Amino acid sequence: MFAVLETGGKQHKVQPGGVLRVEKLEAAKGDQVTLDRILTVGDDAQTLIGTPYIEGAQVIAQVLQQGKAKKIIVFKYKAKKNYRRKNGHRQFFTEIRVQGITCPGFSVEQVDNSAGTGTVPAGEPEDLAEAAE
Repeated sequence: MFAVLETGGKQHKVQPGGVLRVEKLEAAKGDQVTLDRILTVGDDAQTLIGTPYIEGAQVIAQVLQQGKAKKIIVFKYKAKKNYRRKNGHRQFFTEIRVQGITCPGFSVEQVDNSAGTGTVPAGEPEDLAEAAE
């Protein structure tokens, strides 16, 4: 299952267990955040596209860390005019791990965090045996 969400003016495609850096969110390390501006939700069988957002769809994520990105240099220059300006900038970010995606019409898919691996639990053995045939 995947979802395309909008946060910080950008769109991100996420899956349960995935780690993502987004624009700074007001949350402390270890907090759980709910992102509700979901544009698209889909899986192997079907895809649901919002107009512009899907009502009732949510992505639940856990904040891993708050930080600042690497410094970029902003250099302004005008040829032959003796105009030069040099600036540095470090953008704030929030690193999150997607715990689950919920959407009306789709089954809820949660991440198994007991092992701390961030993997999605496998299906029942009967379902896997039928899929292999």
